[in-house]
Amino acid sequence: MIFSIIFLIFAAIIVILALITISAKNLVHSSVWLMIFLFVLSALFIFLGGSIVGAVELLVFVGAVVTLLVFTLMLTGGKEIE
Repeated sequence: MIFSIIFLIFAAIIVILALITISAKNLVHSSVWLMIFLFVLSALFIFLGGSIVGAVELLVFVGAVVTLLVFTLMLTGGKEIE
């Protein structure tokens, strides 16, 4: 029972973060929300028993892809979506 409640809380947080990510006007803010989304997704994978998938998600996507995206946006001056 408690497992299902925790899963539903994670799922609700993930849906809310995904909506915030796609609705943000500032690209840097959107990529930071994406990073938080991927952190929570990684925690959900670990919670469900897929510790290797969660670790790979954390290392590859959060550690490399989103960090590269944030630095690229900051260096190129990507501000807002028109």
